[in-house]
Amino acid sequence: MSYNLPGKLSADMMSPIVRDAEISRASRRRSAPRMKPDKITKLGKAVSVVQIQSATRASGHIFTDFHTAQTRVCPLRQIDTSHLHSGRLSRSDAATPDVSLQNIPDSIDETAAAYFTPQRMTSISDTPENLTEDITLSAVMLHEDDPGLTASASLFPKFLDSFLTHSSSAIFELIESYEANCSEQLKILQKIVNRATPGQQKFSKTASVLWFLQQEMVTWRLIGSLYRDRIESGVEEGMMFEVAAPNATEKTIVEMLFQRDSLIRQSQIVVDWLESIAKDEAGNFAENIEFYAKSVYWEHTLHVLKQRRLGISGFSRQLVTELDPDAPIRQKMPLADLDREDDARFMKYLFALIRAGMTDEAQRLCKRCGQAWRAATLEGWKLYHDPNLNGGAVLEPVEGNPYRGVWKACCWRMAEDEQFNRYERAIYAALSGNLKQLLSVCDTWEDCVWAYFRVMVDSLVEQEIRALSTPVRELEELPKEYTEANWTLEAIFEEMKATDKKQVLEENKAHYHIIQKFIILGDIDGLMDEFQDWLVKCRFLLPAHLLRFMTHLVLFFWNLGLQTKEDVCTDVLKSYIELLIKAKHTDLIAFYVSHLPQELAVAQYSAFLETVTETEQRKLCLDLARESGLDVAAVTKCVVENIRKKDAEEFTHHDLSPSLDTATTKEDRMKINVIEWLVFDPTQRAEALKQSNAIMRKFLAAKKHEAAKEVFNKIPQDSVSEVYTNWDDYGMDNMPPAEEENAIREHLCIRAYLEAHEAFNEWFKQMQSAPQEPTISASASFTETVAHEHKQKKFQQDYERWSGHLEASTNEIKERIYNVLLFVNGGWLIDIREDAEEDAERSHQLNLLRQLCLPMMCFLLHTVLHSTKQYQQCLKLADIISSEQHKLYQVFSKEEMMRFLRLLRESSLMLLDQNLDPLGYELQP
Repeated sequence: MSYNLPGKLSADMMSPIVRDAEISRASRRRSAPRMKPDKITKLGKAVSVVQIQSATRASGHIFTDFHTAQTRVCPLRQIDTSHLHSGRLSRSDAATPDVSLQNIPDSIDETAAAYFTPQRMTSISDTPENLTEDITLSAVMLHEDDPGLTASASLFPKFLDSFLTHSSSAIFELIESYEANCSEQLKILQKIVNRATPGQQKFSKTASVLWFLQQEMVTWRLIGSLYRDRIESGVEEGMMFEVAAPNATEKTIVEMLFQRDSLIRQSQIVVDWLESIAKDEAGNFAENIEFYAKSVYWEHTLHVLKQRRLGISGFSRQLVTELDPDAPIRQKMPLADLDREDDARFMKYLFALIRAGMTDEAQRLCKRCGQAWRAATLEGWKLYHDPNLNGGAVLEPVEGNPYRGVWKACCWRMAEDEQFNRYERAIYAALSGNLKQLLSVCDTWEDCVWAYFRVMVDSLVEQEIRALSTPVRELEELPKEYTEANWTLEAIFEEMKATDKKQVLEENKAHYHIIQKFIILGDIDGLMDEFQDWLVKCRFLLPAHLLRFMTHLVLFFWNLGLQTKEDVCTDVLKSYIELLIKAKHTDLIAFYVSHLPQELAVAQYSAFLETVTETEQRKLCLDLARESGLDVAAVTKCVVENIRKKDAEEFTHHDLSPSLDTATTKEDRMKINVIEWLVFDPTQRAEALKQSNAIMRKFLAAKKHEAAKEVFNKIPQDSVSEVYTNWDDYGMDNMPPAEEENAIREHLCIRAYLEAHEAFNEWFKQMQSAPQEPTISASASFTETVAHEHKQKKFQQDYERWSGHLEASTNEIKERIYNVLLFVNGGWLIDIREDAEEDAERSHQLNLLRQLCLPMMCFLLHTVLHSTKQYQQCLKLADIISSEQHKLYQVFSKEEMMRFLRLLRESSLMLLDQNLDPLGYELQP
């Protein structure tokens, strides 16, 4: 029974109290163009989930228990209930499976697998057109280790596509798209299960996914229906509604009640929603099942009575002697066994139709099976309405049942009478609002919620009618437990917790039923608390699809501008982003990160980028970040700093570690390659210089010159000019940023040092490659002597060539080292600008590098000069070191200075051996 929200009701979804209603003003308002909610700012932090409880459900059990092997149930059918609540969400077809991930605990797998028996699975089945499609993809999936996860992985990008597609349109079109995506995947999973070998463990996991997606689909349907009404109720708040006239009919009174009372209207939406779920599962079973002869009632009992009348013996049991509908109760005599079985089965199916909101279908079934009288009993709920009371030129037909009160009282008494079948009593309990008898046949969470809400709406409607209508006769009394019930949504769910039905108690703990409860209550804070509790207790055990749902629900709330708990929402997004990173859904991550608070978004996306190593993938990730509105410059800087700071080694003097390993390690390689993040965008070249300088400082301190050289080579050669260009673009001709100027100078200093070090290596190789003079023995023959002369001549040529190369190499190394020692404008690694923001760590490293590298450069230069017998130049090096202009002596330790003086002494001795004075000048007579 569905109560009539202002608007037109379809035959199969109408309420036994209000049907065939005309479109009211509120209905017309709800059918007007939808309000477009403003986008909200990004919030966010965190949720968590309890370990999955056994989530068995069987809202469609009444249908599925009776399916025969030949019976095929039609696929999910679109249920048009827009006339009830301004638009039920629709579903569409087709989907393309993709790669997947999900982590569902075994408890869920076993529970869902137990629910999805082959009979139950027929509720979403192949249509004739689907039978002709290409099944190659599904066949391939049957061989996957977890075909359900593989098939449903495409939901992750599909949900993002839906969000982006509908971001500029009405928010409720987005909800429809979400529901359609789930519906498509359900069809695919159903095909996989239908073609699978029974009993395989991997298909129990597929059944788990199927259950989760089915629950998600109907939850989106509920969200769309309820929040559409809530948004429109907010718009209409404060509007004046008409008051029923003193002579208003029942139908008019109820229409006005639905217009002004959001509680009853939204409660009816919940009833319609639960009936739509049952209707999806019902399919077209009524057309496929015949109970007995179409036009004869109790045909087996009739046959026995006819045989007795003809005097044919063999029927000794006492049976009813009359076949009117009340005969078994009146005579207290049984029917034939087959008729009793058929009756019981028929009542169960009839109740299933009522449960699915298919009252008209139930009446048609009664007529088809020879029980037209029973179809009439299902007709008495119609609200009385006489359109002629207000006058009019044309006499119009009267609608509804003027004796509806009598009919309802009779239905209540039938529901209480234990002589009737339990499902027959439940049918009339549903029609009369008898909660106790209705609950007796409700074994699942959805069935119980439906019973409570249906009775609540029925009771509120009845109270309104009795309070405002002017009865033409004395009304039948109904029990006080019905007429005086004080219903609230919270009380219903408290009752659900106190039920003695074990299955319902277990289903109360299921994730989606908890979510549905809070959505119905409109308690967003309570829902956020549940999310947080789930994430805290089992963050990494949450099913992937549940986490995806939670994330998009948070985004939905934000789009509507609803107040949510920021920290919980942020944690939900973070958990989903971690899931996407783990599953390598690279294309999706940037969008969801962009909804986090800015600082957290930068940290989260940079943590993801640390795992991306391929150049093309890096470019793609940065493009996606820009499209999503992330601060790419901050993200790339954070990535580089995270990698750079992972090394916890001390910045120490390399000479103190003689066994230092200077090979490039895997960690070093990561630091080298991470600089690439900063070179894609020319506007980030200044930052690239800063970060590369920091990495190279570490390498130089560890004598890892090759690694430092690789870092240097990662920086494009035009970087300095690009920085200058950027200064010009931003009008910084007079005073560019001090940090950037100092970074450029440091970059040039390091380049000078690396060039000097490389030149020394080349000189050393050249020095070690001197040609060897040939030798000859004293007893050599003439031939050997001639050969020796040729070798000697070649040696002279090689030696001259080598000497020339060595001299050029020596001159180059001298120039390179002097470039370091005598670096312009203050010296090597001395900042040119002192007004930069203070960086104590950098200043310490620069000072230490001067102490590490400049003495070494002096020692290398002395080695070059001494080895090439330029002893006087060695002594002139002392003048440079002691010069107050460069103050190189300040970077020498006491031990280093003593060592250097000893080297100078050796050079002086060599000059004395050449008959020169200790400084290399000719001796004066």
